[in-house]
Order: sequence, then C-alpha cells, then structure tokens
Amino acid sequence: MSRPGRIIEVPYVADSSRRFDRLSRLPWCVFLDSGWPGCTRGRYDILTADPYLTLTTHGETTVISGRDRRQVTAEDPFAVLRRELGPPIEPAGDLPFAGGAIGYFAYDLGRRIERLPVAATADITMPDMAIGLYDWAIVVDHEARQSWVVSGGRDAKAGDEWSNLIEVAHSETPVAFCPSFRVLSGVRANMTRDEYAERLARIKAYLRDGDVYQVNFAQRFSAAAEGDPWDAYKYLRLLNPAPYSAYMRIDDGAVLSSSPERFLRVREGRVETRPIKGTRPRSADHGRDRALIEELRASPKDRAENVMIVDLLRNDLGKTCRVGSVEVPMLFDVESYATVHHLVSTVTGRLAGDVHVIDLLRGCFPGGSITGAPKVRAMEIIEELEPHRRSVYCGAIGYLGYDGGMDTNIAIRTLVYNRGRMHCWAGGGIVMDSVTADEYQESFDKAAAMLKLFMHTEDRFVEP
Repeated sequence: MSRPGRIIEVPYVADSSRRFDRLSRLPWCVFLDSGWPGCTRGRYDILTADPYLTLTTHGETTVISGRDRRQVTAEDPFAVLRRELGPPIEPAGDLPFAGGAIGYFAYDLGRRIERLPVAATADITMPDMAIGLYDWAIVVDHEARQSWVVSGGRDAKAGDEWSNLIEVAHSETPVAFCPSFRVLSGVRANMTRDEYAERLARIKAYLRDGDVYQVNFAQRFSAAAEGDPWDAYKYLRLLNPAPYSAYMRIDDGAVLSSSPERFLRVREGRVETRPIKGTRPRSADHGRDRALIEELRASPKDRAENVMIVDLLRNDLGKTCRVGSVEVPMLFDVESYATVHHLVSTVTGRLAGDVHVIDLLRGCFPGGSITGAPKVRAMEIIEELEPHRRSVYCGAIGYLGYDGGMDTNIAIRTLVYNRGRMHCWAGGGIVMDSVTADEYQESFDKAAAMLKLFMHTEDRFVEP
C-alpha cells in the first residue's frame, strides 16, 4: 500500500554539490544540476538516489527491476516507461518534481524509433536507456532560495527512512576537487585531422547531391581513467557551469554532463525547446569577446543553420501539440558560457489534450539540433561517418514527473565513464559553406572544459 506524499522545507544551500556528497555512493544516485552558484541561468536542482524501480534498455531488450520484481521485455521502452509512470496526478504545488522518472535516453535509443544502418563501433557498454523511478528527492529553488524534501508516497522504503532523508538534507560537506579521480593516459581522438577533413568532404558531397541540408558531425576524445567520477564532476561543474547539467551513476558507469541546451520542458501542458546552433569561442579580451558575440549574432551561416533546426523542431512539436499552438517567441538570442558563446532560439507549443509527455519525447527524439535535417537521413550519414556510436552523447537527460511535468537536456558537453575509460564528444552542424579548419577548431572550442578535466592529471593530447 502506498503512503501519502510528503513535502517538508529544509535549509537552503547555494551549492547543492555539498549535499550530494552524502548521496554520491548510493545506488543510481542522480544530481540534476542547474549550475549554481557558477551559472545563474538555471533555477532548480534535483538530488536523489536508490530508486524503487529501474528500467535499462540494451538493444531490443528492456529489464524492469524493482525491490521484489524482475521482468525482461522486448516492448517499446517508451511504452514501458509510460506504463510504469501511470496516469498523471495533480502537481505538488509549484515544485517541478515530487517523484517520478529520472535518467537518460541515449542517442542510440533512436534505433527503437527509426531503422538505421549498423556501421559505427559500439564499444561503450552503457544502456541505451537508464531510468530510475524515484519516490523522493531534495528539490532546490535557487531563485526563491528555498529547499524541500519531497516524497510521492509510492515506495515504502522511502517512508521508513524519511527521518534519514531529512538528516541528509540538513547536511553539507566541503567541496574537494578530484582527490581520487585520475586520468591514466593521454587523450586520444577517434579521428586524425586528415580523417576529419575527408569525412567533411563526404558530407559536402551529400549536401551537394541534395540528400541533406545539414549534418551534425562529431569526434570523440577518450582516455584511460580510474577513481570516483563524482570527484571529476565536481571539477567539471567548476570549469563549465551550465543550466542543464547532470551527474548520474549506475551499475555500468557514470554520466557527467555540463549541457547548456534544453531539449524539452513541459509544465501544465506548456512545451518549450531551446535549440542551439551557432558557436564562437570566448576571449579573455573584453572588446574581442563583445566582437565575437556580434559576429555570431549577425552571421548568415549560423543564422541559416539555426533556422533549419528551428523549422525541424516546429515540425517535431507539431506531431503532439495542439494545431496552431507552436510558436517561435525568440530567434537568435546569444548566450555566453565559460568557454563559448551560443546562438539559441526558443520554440513553444501546448500539448494536445490526449497526449502524454512520453509521446512528445518519442516524437522529438533524438533532438534535431544534434542530428541535422532531414533527421533520419542525417542520422544515417552520422552512422556511416562517425567511427564510434555516440552512446549517451546527444541523447537526453532529465526527469518525467508523476504529475506529467518534464525537463530534459540535450546531452552535449557530456562525458561517459565506462569500463575504466572516460569519453567525451564535440562537433557541430555542417552545411555547404562550412570551412573544414573552422569546424575542426570549433569541436576543440566546445570540448575545452572537458579536455581540461582530462588533462587535470595528465597534460597530454595524442593525435591518433
């Protein structure tokens, strides 16, 4: 029998990583991190662990594992998640989350939606979907400077340990950076500069032939590593605080994301997506930094790329939103982060009355800003030309609440720690007027904070 839900206010702490330390070694711990205090664009943090049910998908199989339950199914994983969440309930006031699903949907989960070729090497063993159903969480509102412990009342264990949860929520520990995490080798890319250029030439051929209008193309950086990935994440969030960041550790490894990009947010039926297309590096010189912002804002190439993806997302939202409700309230806004400036647009809509948020997620997945257009053909070319599968990179990380709310990121600026190796990726949208040398450099600009994390203990980059 489920217990009634609970909400209790606890003291506010600006740096939620000080609280998450107590949770970081628990099973399936997760920290949805708005980047405070280093980044003030976000608002809410969500901290939790020890879900009462997990869903892990590998290829055609999803394993449902609970306190006293284990089931294996070949059913569509999105349908499995929808069934386990159940019908939406009334929201818990203004809080974004009071129980529900948290986790990631890897880019390669798109194979359960579209038929794609099999060419790239799949050497990362993380699940294609890793979702926990969490009955409790610590929710932090940085705008209101308030914190709460919430429980949905669906897990008897959470009810039994309520006093322990309150005690954890009152605790905080000093922040220590990378005391145990070590990179053991030089960082190696999965393409040489010449191989990168040859693949871009092949994309240009597809563009000339009219197969696609844009392809998002990325290279991967990897190194051997050991230690606690939570220690690495604490350093990453210092290097590159971002509003849609996340840390999650599961049995197979860990995901460390410092994403600046929102994929899909739903609150009371209102939908928002905020695609990024267009990037410039930051400059230490203030005048030069301002000039780079204006250069990005006025760039015909970047604006054209951005509009292509906005149109793609308008179409994706149109599958599940009310007719006539999809709008573009903001085009070509510039947002600045620790290492780059980005060109960001906003697309909104309102869910049709009979649509579940998972229908919206499935209809938009993976996000158009990290595939290209048309989406399926761009994904086929990505599979052909990128040497390795993307795994969690360019998927989505976030929550889906019992109340029908959702907030997910695009998993860019994201590292995956698996089987003693740390991986990260960086890339960009390729169009006809893309300059190979500029695109290659842009991938390093985007990866700058992650490469600095790699090189914190091993200051080497090895070109393959």
